Order: sequence, then structure tokens, then C-alpha cells
Amino acid sequence: MFHVVLLEPEIPPNTGNIARLCAATRSTLHLVEPLGFQIEDRHLRRAGMDYWQHLQWRRWPDWPSFLQHHGPSPRIWFIEQRAPRPYHAVRFEPGDILAFGRESTGLPRPLLEAARERWLDIPMSHPDCRSLNLSNCVAIVLFEALRQQSVPAAWQNP
Repeated sequence: MFHVVLLEPEIPPNTGNIARLCAATRSTLHLVEPLGFQIEDRHLRRAGMDYWQHLQWRRWPDWPSFLQHHGPSPRIWFIEQRAPRPYHAVRFEPGDILAFGRESTGLPRPLLEAARERWLDIPMSHPDCRSLNLSNCVAIVLFEALRQQSVPAAWQNP
């Protein structure tokens, strides 16, 4: 139903947790290289538990390859701090792509500036808190997208 893209993820347990989340929600996970770890990393596998067999995922050599595969104008939402609007102010649609950046640097600034109308923020109350954990960010936005679709009934066994 939704696609979660991790652009150059660095921390295996974060990616493993996100993989588990994607498996549980039947969302597709896309990993865009370079990765800061090996796919065989034990921390990645441990965080994903035994859910890997249920996960739909794909690895991409770079961002242009990912974009080329998804056609000329995919609906991509870029989630990164200091965006012009919060994630909950948009209407998500099935098939939307939720893109997240590296844990250390986030999404590239030129990418965000080029897609300003699709750049979303997760508001935080405390001004001294720089960021949230990547897997938490994915969960927040993905579950809002699912909530908007009234998806829980779709999770029942057919």
C-alpha cells in the first residue's frame, strides 16, 4: 500500500526495526545505497527478528535508479526537519512514497529544496531537541498515512 524509502541508511538496528514495521503493515521497503552496513549484518537481522520472510523490499544502487523505476512523477513525500508543513497536514494516498534520509545528515538539501511542496516535518515541542530516532519517524508518518486510509480492516486475513 505504501512505500518507505531509506536513502543511505547508516545504522543497522534502525533499518531492522523499519523492516519489521514495513512487514507488519505490508508496506514495501526500499534501501538506497550506499548503505552504512552489510545486509547480512547481525544487528540488522536481529532488529528485524524473523519478519524478513514477510517483508517486500528492494535495494537500489542510487537515487536516480530508484526514481527511474517509479516513473516520471511519483508521489514522494520527503520527511525532514524544518519543512514548510507538518506531516499530518497532507492527505496521503495508497502507493505514496515516504522518503527518509541518513541518520547523521538527513536528506540532501538540494533534494528538499527541489521538492519543497512535498517536504514534511514532524513537529517537536522542545527547541533543543535536534531530531527523533529514524525508526520512530518512519512509524509516526507511516501510521498516519495508514490511519487516513482506514487500513486496519485491510490487515485482517483475507
